[in-house]
Amino acid sequence: MKKGFLIDMDGVVYRSNRLVPGAADFIRTLLKQDIPFLFLTNNSQRTRRDVATKVNRLGIPVGEEHIYTCAMATARFLAQHQEKGTAFVIGEGGLLNALHANGYSIVDKSPDYVVVGEGRTLTFEMLEQAVQMVADGAKLIATNLDPNCPTDRGIRPGCGAIVSLIEAATGIKAFGIGKPNPVMMRFARKELGMSTSETIMIGDTMETDILGGVQMGYRTMLVLTGSTKREDLVNYAYQPDVVLESIADLCSDQRLTQEISTVRNREDDTPHDLQEWIKSHC
Repeated sequence: MKKGFLIDMDGVVYRSNRLVPGAADFIRTLLKQDIPFLFLTNNSQRTRRDVATKVNRLGIPVGEEHIYTCAMATARFLAQHQEKGTAFVIGEGGLLNALHANGYSIVDKSPDYVVVGEGRTLTFEMLEQAVQMVADGAKLIATNLDPNCPTDRGIRPGCGAIVSLIEAATGIKAFGIGKPNPVMMRFARKELGMSTSETIMIGDTMETDILGGVQMGYRTMLVLTGSTKREDLVNYAYQPDVVLESIADLCSDQRLTQEISTVRNREDDTPHDLQEWIKSHC
């Protein structure tokens, strides 16, 4: 059976602006063997072209077609529910570009939706406008509900933190499109061209990457180079199918990546420990 990968970015293939060792080798193997994959990000700031450029500069040779952002998922979702709608946007180029590409107009009066993403251009005046628009009936959408974003200096407020201000002021909860919402997970799978049983989600965060994959019935792989640590796993009612020290584990043997594309589904009782799986196959 063929397989395709949905791969989280920060914490999996890089940390801030530093490439995770082995990540480039793994992606080159996927490209060489023509195994479908998409990088999946909950950051709505950059366009897919901008994200592809960043990844290329880190040493991973990918094109725009390998990038899928929560801004793209958000714009597609809105277009499906209301064609040629209007939105007041708190966000940056990636979100604005995606909305325009899906037929939406950006307005500052009487929008159909207030759409909130990440950004560094936020002002209190924008929040005031958004609060009043939601109070007047505009629907509140968040590109994701992540409370913070990692940076070189630590963390900064994420989309979830920004939209929570509007929620608190209006008493209205936002609908978040990004991981782990099945909306984004399903859109990404369809973009990949895989069925549910053919899709593997690789991520570093239990609350987004792994939860999203589990809810959709995808095979899930947790890497320990990001936010979730091995000792954290006991705190979750759901578990990944495989736990990896790093994405580098997937290219530690030439045959491993070749066989991962035909690994059995979870109902076939696959081992949860990758090292056990390697020992039994290599």
